[in-house]
Amino acid sequence: DLAMSFIQNIRDKYARVAVIAIALALLGFILMDAFTGKSKGLFSGNNSNSIGKINGQKIDYNDFLKKVDQMEAYQKSQGYYQGGEGARQQIMEGVWGQEVTRILMTEEIDKLGIRIGKRELNDMLFGANPPEDIKRLGTDQQTGQYSPAYAQQRINQIKKSGTVEDKEQFNLYISEMEFQRMQEKYNSLLSNASNFPRWMIEKQNADKSQLAKISFVRKPYSEIPDSSIKITDEEIKDYIGKHKNDFKQEESRSVSYVLFSAAPTAADSLAARQKLLDLKAAFDSTKDAKMFLASQGTQIAYDGYISGKTIQHANKDSIFKIPVGRVYGPYLDGPSYNMAKLLGVKQQPDTVKVRHILISTAQQNQQTGQMQQVRDSASARKLIDSVQGLIKSGQPFDSVCAKFSEDGTKDKGGVYDKVVSGQMVGEFNDFIFTNPAGTKGVVQTMFGFHYIEIISQKGSSPAYKIAYLPSPIIASTETDNNASNQANLFAGDSRDQKSFDANYEKNLKPKGINKSIATDIKPNAGEIMGLGASRTFVREIYKASLGEVLQPQRIGEDYVVAAVIEVNKEGTQSAARARNSVEPVLRNKKKAEQIKKQIGTISTLEAVATALVKPIETADSLRMTGPSSSSVLGYEPKVSGVAFNPVNKGKVITEAIEGQQGVYVVRVDNVSATAVADANVAEQRKAMYQQAKQGGAYGVQAGLRKAATISDKRADRF
Repeated sequence: DLAMSFIQNIRDKYARVAVIAIALALLGFILMDAFTGKSKGLFSGNNSNSIGKINGQKIDYNDFLKKVDQMEAYQKSQGYYQGGEGARQQIMEGVWGQEVTRILMTEEIDKLGIRIGKRELNDMLFGANPPEDIKRLGTDQQTGQYSPAYAQQRINQIKKSGTVEDKEQFNLYISEMEFQRMQEKYNSLLSNASNFPRWMIEKQNADKSQLAKISFVRKPYSEIPDSSIKITDEEIKDYIGKHKNDFKQEESRSVSYVLFSAAPTAADSLAARQKLLDLKAAFDSTKDAKMFLASQGTQIAYDGYISGKTIQHANKDSIFKIPVGRVYGPYLDGPSYNMAKLLGVKQQPDTVKVRHILISTAQQNQQTGQMQQVRDSASARKLIDSVQGLIKSGQPFDSVCAKFSEDGTKDKGGVYDKVVSGQMVGEFNDFIFTNPAGTKGVVQTMFGFHYIEIISQKGSSPAYKIAYLPSPIIASTETDNNASNQANLFAGDSRDQKSFDANYEKNLKPKGINKSIATDIKPNAGEIMGLGASRTFVREIYKASLGEVLQPQRIGEDYVVAAVIEVNKEGTQSAARARNSVEPVLRNKKKAEQIKKQIGTISTLEAVATALVKPIETADSLRMTGPSSSSVLGYEPKVSGVAFNPVNKGKVITEAIEGQQGVYVVRVDNVSATAVADANVAEQRKAMYQQAKQGGAYGVQAGLRKAATISDKRADRF
């Protein structure tokens, strides 16, 4: 049923949109499934089912989980889902970011009163550029022609006779479209509000043209030993108190850990090889390789001849040399031992160029990966016969393809170039590699009926049909138990951080086992740098107290024993945590005070040079903005600042400057102006406007998030 197909396309689109939404979340362009408070709202859950609040607005657990599952299903259908806890946690993080931004954007849109009227919505659905889903719905399956009136008729059918679920899905689809358009309007308001006055550009150009020459005496901080300067915790706390915004921290924890490997051993590798040796005679003598592989539980496909040039296999040359019907191996292939049986050899083209027109009978469901019927075979056969007739009557292939084909190549004349053997579905592949160039015909595959024309074929080389029997190298029960026992023994003898460290030094370090540290572990983390993905492990870390040693956890091919060595609450960093970043600043401050005392009262540059026992240096090409053409001074913005102050020209600055690398006393010898390489004000304004237009939305999104009150309780549920 066409209406049901459309509803399925809408469901599929949600998953595709979610991928785009998450990818673009950093830029602030977030899609949504429904507006807050509308119909069956996505935020109508009760308090106990909430996983967080954004400015007081709840995010419902069930709705959040539904979106995560939907995204996961889509990634699986597209073939790039990595699997495991880490991949799912990444999806959760993306969906959370999407939901936060969606709520914040909805608030802003509501404040501005941005809305989509009926006329505008009608234009979005049935105007000059309708969505692909609507276009597909409004296309006559017999003629291939799109009609807005027919699309509207089919939508009215869904509204009138569709199921409750179908109607809800369609309403959410419309809400999503409206939200996208309102976001476009909001972003247009931001970008069109950007302005860069001429006077500002001219002032910037004038600043860029300034060139200063200075003489200076400097004493680097590095000449005073760090060990001679002591910084107390109280001094660090005082500094943090004066710069609280720079030392905000999220909740996090750190652990010290050791790993006990449960990876396959040499004995396990030999066992995998021996398994194949025991099967080699039977594999060699079998007349039905496919059935033999099935009996061993392998589903590796080998149908069709593959060009030897395209086979990517380290042992392919050895396999090609064995007689047809014989077996090569066992040989090591990554994490497995393999055997290969050569089933046949023949000559065929290296590559083929074809063009085709597809009339579909089935399409792949983007969520489930399963094929679903979109047209019966009789109707598809009738259409492909019509296509074949039109081309035989002289109609241009490209125009017929654009009108009727349902393949992704329809707008490119249906062309597939440089096709190698095994790239296409079986029946299609056999037709184009076993027939000569110029052959035309109809082929039926799992996707429907194809009208195919072989345009050209290049090269000729041997193609091989090979059956592979793998034996994965896996850890034995004995290997796993041994690692588990070692981990449990170590954990049992390590009751706190002190004994953990002592036990490691005494028993593990002499064996070459390393102790590592993982820092900044967030409550919602699903993966720990250096360890891998394990949401369970993170939860155990947050259940533990400071100094507590956790029971062994299996992560990947290792058993992990960890001790909690740091607990950081949300708020302001402690003196201990901030010391690494604050101590150098305060140390240089104290060094600067010592140097200033050594300088004394500043009168002339020569007197300062004498006091510091330093030479007078010169920098003759300082720029106010941009890089300096002189490498003498390095990056010292405070020095550049005083050099371009008009009141300092020709004078010695009577206050020593605390710079990045040391203390400076400066004399401004001269300030002049040079020509500006790019002084086209109109072009500069245009470029700055375009830059602001592209980046403005991100800045607003970051500002909204910073100002929002966000309560994240996901760690309590996931």
